[in-house]
Amino acid sequence: MNQRASIVGSGLIGRSWAIAFARAGWEVVMWDQADGAAEASRATTLALLEDLASEDLLNGQPAAEVGGRVGVARTLAEALDGTSWVQENTPEIVEIKREVWATIDPLAPEGAVCASSTSGIVPSAFTEALQGRGRCLVAHPINPPYLIPAVELVPAPWTTPEAMTRAEEIMRAIGQSPIVMSRELDGFVMNRLQGALLEEAFRLVADGFCTVEDVDVGLREGLALRWSFIGPFETIDLNAPGGVRDYVSRYGGLYERLYKSMQRRADWTGEVLDTVERQRRERTPADKLADRQRWRDRRLMALSRHKRKAAADIGN
Repeated sequence: MNQRASIVGSGLIGRSWAIAFARAGWEVVMWDQADGAAEASRATTLALLEDLASEDLLNGQPAAEVGGRVGVARTLAEALDGTSWVQENTPEIVEIKREVWATIDPLAPEGAVCASSTSGIVPSAFTEALQGRGRCLVAHPINPPYLIPAVELVPAPWTTPEAMTRAEEIMRAIGQSPIVMSRELDGFVMNRLQGALLEEAFRLVADGFCTVEDVDVGLREGLALRWSFIGPFETIDLNAPGGVRDYVSRYGGLYERLYKSMQRRADWTGEVLDTVERQRRERTPADKLADRQRWRDRRLMALSRHKRKAAADIGN
């Protein structure tokens, strides 16, 4: 199989995908409709590769070698020529995606998988009118995909099983961990899970039960420690002597009682937002957000390196 990936839209998500594919040995071509955007993104990509190399996250490859696989195309047709994977990363506006995909479809080779990075628009909303719609799907990453391997593969009603199978195979081959959905659903899987947690977090703060930092402590120093290597179902399976059924028999009643008080939305745009923003700015001033984002990414690199070593030493 020709290992050439086309990155359409070279912003934060686009360059993250470029790194993921190039690290896996693929030739990558970036294209952006804005003049100079792809070139600037490639320069940023090369700097990020140096950081990844310093954390031994390029599979033993020098940064220059991986960066040498990333190129820039002058036109969309040039970017799609001979490709086997298209990754679209345009704004979360369905009208824009329809326009972009109407251009991609006739230019992409017949056998290419065509994927969108959209985090919330179902693929049927922008692929229905395409002649090649059977090879189109969503491949939604958690950003950045070169550090966080989970990626949602979401089919439209007309996406072929063959396209989904090939997409899953390719994602696994480049080091991602696909979540293969059987059909499309608003919010997919990850944002629905994250949304449920955020709903409760906002309620707890809005009702004055705890601070923003208390919620964050509960996750980063509690639940997330386990969730960083086992998910919620395995967590409860291991948290009762007899496994998951034993857990449900012990604690199912507790969650049933809690559920009744969870059926009320906190107004995210109301007074609670003022509270959340004020408490967050006390901990991280607005002019320090970019520094904190870089800190976050370096911590993710260190965690990724640790998880790889732990998997090798202890097993998955």
